[in-house]
Amino acid sequence: MRRLVPYPLLALALFAMWTLLTGFSPGHILLGALVALIVSRSMLSLKPEPPRVRVGWAMLRLAGIVLVDIVRSNIAVGKIILSNPPDRHSDFIELPTELRSPYALAVLALIITATPGSLWVQHDANRHVILIHILDLVDEAEWVRQIRQRYERLLMEIFE
Repeated sequence: MRRLVPYPLLALALFAMWTLLTGFSPGHILLGALVALIVSRSMLSLKPEPPRVRVGWAMLRLAGIVLVDIVRSNIAVGKIILSNPPDRHSDFIELPTELRSPYALAVLALIITATPGSLWVQHDANRHVILIHILDLVDEAEWVRQIRQRYERLLMEIFE
C-alpha cells in the first residue's frame, strides 16, 4: 500500500479538499482520488526530508500568539480601510532570518501572509533575507524586532 500511496496524509488531505471544493458527485470523487494519487506519487521525485518537529509548549504559544495577532491585525486593517488616513505608508522591508529549516520558513510564510496587512513576497536563500510587504509601515525596525521575537524564536525552538 505504501508503494501506491507513499504519502497517505497528503493524499487524504488533497482528496478531502478536492471533494469539499468541487462537490460529492461520482465524477469529482473519482477525479479527486486520481489527483491525490498522482500528486502523492510525484512527491517521491522531490525526496523531501522528514521534518524534525518538537511538539511542546512552543507550538501552543506560537498558535496563541498568531491567533491574537490575526485578530488584532484584522481590526487594524479594518480601521485603515474605513478611515483611509492620509499619512498611511505601505512599503517593503527586508527581514534577515536565522531560520534554515524549509518547514520553519514555510510556517513563517503562512503566518506572515495570514496576518492581514502583511505579505511574504520573496525569500533569498543565499542571503537568508525575507522580503515582506507591509500595508501600514510606521517603523521598519519594530516590524523586524516583532517578527524575530514573536515568531522566529518559537519556530527555531519547534523546527531546529
